[in-house]
Amino acid sequence: MAVIGTDWRVLDGVVTAWFDAPSLTEGAAVAARVAELSDAAVVDVRATGVRVRLDGGEGAAAVSAAVRDRGLVANPAALQHLSVVLESANPTAVRSFWQRAFDYVPGRGDDLRDPLRRDPAIRIRQSTETRPLRNRIHLDVVRPAAAVEQADLGEAFGPYGVCHTDPDGNEVDLVPGDALSEQTGTADWQAVFSAMACYRTTSREQQRDLARAAATLASDAGFPLLIDLRPGLVILDSGKDQWEDDVHGLTLDFTDLAQDLQTAAREVGAVADPRLPRFAQLFLDAADVTAVRAFWLAALGYIPDGRAAVSDIDDPRRVNPVLVFQEIDASETERRRQRNRIHVELAVPSDLAQTRLATAVAAGGRVLDAAEGRWRVADPEGNELLIVSGA
Repeated sequence: MAVIGTDWRVLDGVVTAWFDAPSLTEGAAVAARVAELSDAAVVDVRATGVRVRLDGGEGAAAVSAAVRDRGLVANPAALQHLSVVLESANPTAVRSFWQRAFDYVPGRGDDLRDPLRRDPAIRIRQSTETRPLRNRIHLDVVRPAAAVEQADLGEAFGPYGVCHTDPDGNEVDLVPGDALSEQTGTADWQAVFSAMACYRTTSREQQRDLARAAATLASDAGFPLLIDLRPGLVILDSGKDQWEDDVHGLTLDFTDLAQDLQTAAREVGAVADPRLPRFAQLFLDAADVTAVRAFWLAALGYIPDGRAAVSDIDDPRRVNPVLVFQEIDASETERRRQRNRIHVELAVPSDLAQTRLATAVAAGGRVLDAAEGRWRVADPEGNELLIVSGA
């Protein structure tokens, strides 16, 4: 079933809702109520609303009622879920590489998923098609330096010395993170392109109190902190680059806020887990960055990064991965003609799939093929997006 009541939709097999909220503090209050109603709920609190995911859908009606009691409404049009698909003649070997690179866990079939339910799933599909040239899509993942070493992917290469290839030649930049600062007051925080701290909690009350304290501190500072609640865990995240003074545009040194958040976490008894921070993003190579970027902005409903020299595009609700575009030489014709071994899969509510498909086509996309509830669309340079309806 793709629709549960009026608030909920099934995306990637998970019953999901987005509730618009006016502030982080209101979102944290909603998250606390959801946690009381469901031990297994996965909740993402943002300055503009709250995403709730319920495996199996148990408790959906109770969550909807509780949220409505606070005067909030669901917005199913905000729902979408991105995954990354790799096609391979040797899925087993490729799967092992990516599991180590990302520290993911097995999902359905050959799929891999983020155990924290934050970063995109990696789906691996059997293919006998020969594609020897470099992809125009690759992934970046930033993890703590000790975790990067433990992944043991072999000798890195490339201009920054962080690039690795799987057995098929698909590339990942596995980047070591660093401490956010040298101050003891931010010892729980790591810089992994975003500033992030992950706290283990031992009770609902502890989780609730930390989420509320974090929301209040961030709201008072005017900072749109990302607060993710998982069973036994609270993740505090600045978002990519947002902790840097010249990006957030506030009269704020983020390390001051990080110290206050760390103090609040320790006061409620939460304990930082330094192994967990991770940031993942997708890179797309393009000869005509403007045209390709415009397609993905429209097709994903993303927004451009506000910095003039930055090609990033962002999920406006900051629950799906950042995409980055870099220019390649238009003379690389053979590489540009080759079909990528990696493509992006976008799950949207079934009642919105046709609208999303029309938007992608209007932005320069071309429908390559279609099956029931699935449309494979190429961007202006042949990079593929698979739009999936509902489950």
